[in-house]
Amino acid sequence: MARDTKRGRARATRLVQLVALLVVFFVGALIVSKKVLAQPKVAPKPPAEAAAAVVPPGALAANTKDAKGAPKDAGADAAAKDGGADSSATAAGPADAGPAGDGGESPLDYASIQGPDDFPKDMSDEERASIGTGKVPIHREGPFKSPFAHPRFGGPTTAKVGLVIQQVREYSIQTGAYEAEFYLSITGDKDLPKMDPYFTNGHEVELKVLADTPTFKLYHVSGKFLSAVDLREYPFDTQALNIELEDQTAGVDQLLFVPDKDRTSLDEGFDVASFGVASVGAHAYRHAYPKRFDRDDLYVSRYKFILGLDRFATSAAFSVYVPAYIIVLISLIGLWVPADELEVRSNAGAPMLAAAVLFHYSLISALPATGYLTHADKLMLGVYVSLLLNMLTTWAFLVVEEDQIETWFRRFRALVPPLTVIVMAVASVV
Repeated sequence: MARDTKRGRARATRLVQLVALLVVFFVGALIVSKKVLAQPKVAPKPPAEAAAAVVPPGALAANTKDAKGAPKDAGADAAAKDGGADSSATAAGPADAGPAGDGGESPLDYASIQGPDDFPKDMSDEERASIGTGKVPIHREGPFKSPFAHPRFGGPTTAKVGLVIQQVREYSIQTGAYEAEFYLSITGDKDLPKMDPYFTNGHEVELKVLADTPTFKLYHVSGKFLSAVDLREYPFDTQALNIELEDQTAGVDQLLFVPDKDRTSLDEGFDVASFGVASVGAHAYRHAYPKRFDRDDLYVSRYKFILGLDRFATSAAFSVYVPAYIIVLISLIGLWVPADELEVRSNAGAPMLAAAVLFHYSLISALPATGYLTHADKLMLGVYVSLLLNMLTTWAFLVVEEDQIETWFRRFRALVPPLTVIVMAVASVV
């Protein structure tokens, strides 16, 4: 009778392990496929001559919290650092250039059609082809040949840009999309050109004009915007919500944006669900588009507002780290089960492995597919290694000589917990 009971328990143990391993296999396949098949989006590289006009992402981290924990503003500081970015690359407004600020004269009104005499005699055919030999309107005066350049404008207007965010709604960590409502002010040091503001990362944007004078514009803006999501530090990640502005008709020969440090802030009571404010700042730089037509050599001034949001640390710890540690601790209990109770020891390992895989899958299901490992992924790798160490100690008793079982039982109980602590410590900090 005892032998039949033992066989029945052994069959039940093997069934539990088989089910657990099947769950691990299928859910693990889903996790791996989501990670491996996720290809990071690579933006097209600008031409070599445009590289200097592209601002490195690190330069956009506008500021951090001050000593009191309040958001620290760095709009003007960022502008001073990078506002001089320049290159011989291209940028311009769209094909419909409106009247300029000097009496309404359009740049196209006094542009000339390009001809053979507009190229140096010693220029090679390859050089001519790279510039463009088409019959496009050009300007023979001024530093830019683009038909949308305005050499008669009288020099660029330096425009201070202020932006006060009222609210951010429906932020999605899956797509980086959100809705924003804010006030936008533009103040020129002289008359502004006729402006056509355009938000390069926005859509369905509603722009209401509150003030429109030759030197001052005030708008109330609401719309949907999109920013890149960076989850490498998840669950302690900081997301940058950007609002990018440029003018569709005026190049840098008419308009230069400069962040207004004192007018870059958040409205009183500003709040975003599940996140805290990490930083507020702005940055302005000269943007270069790839050449879209012959003699397209005009930059545009681009303003970028950056709102940094970080996840609440307490919520992140209890939703990710605490469950992972509990799974490991429960599996370690099996080390104190006597070696002759092999089926009980094995039941402390395999089910916990299935629980870890299911927990990991629930984590990544709430996030977009990424081509890299997040901190949470690395933590779960530590959990898997810890569970494997525990399960190996159980399987070892199947090959150990019977007279050595008690010796190895004590060794495993002494060695595995410290090794598990080391593994989990490394997984928690890398």
